[in-house]
Amino acid sequence: MSQLSERPLVLLVEDDRDGRMILAEWLERAGFRVDQAHNGLQALERAFDLLPDAILTDLNIPGIDGFELTRRVKNDPRTSAIPVLAVTGYEPFQDPARADRAGCDRMFQKPCDLHEVGRTLSGLIAEARDRRPN
Repeated sequence: MSQLSERPLVLLVEDDRDGRMILAEWLERAGFRVDQAHNGLQALERAFDLLPDAILTDLNIPGIDGFELTRRVKNDPRTSAIPVLAVTGYEPFQDPARADRAGCDRMFQKPCDLHEVGRTLSGLIAEARDRRPN
């Protein structure tokens, strides 16, 4: 995971290129470093390689969906402590219980308030850091 003195690294997973670019730019202005993936398999690979401080993922993404991405991240000891914040605008994916079962730490419905997303990411990252052994 990123060192505490650095800006937190967020892995942003979104298949819509324009939406991903807008969100990445906003996150960077909000004080996060951002790495990007456009599908679930690419995101899983990046999560294992980078060990980001948090993952912000759409649930309706190609390859493996955000639910399966979250399950795999949470079931791997290398990445199990990484908080996952899910966002979705796709109606069938808006089942909060399903997101909970997959291991998502929080879920937002699109469109969502970016300031709330930023505050939630910061809170999840702080909680994860507090749980880490010294």
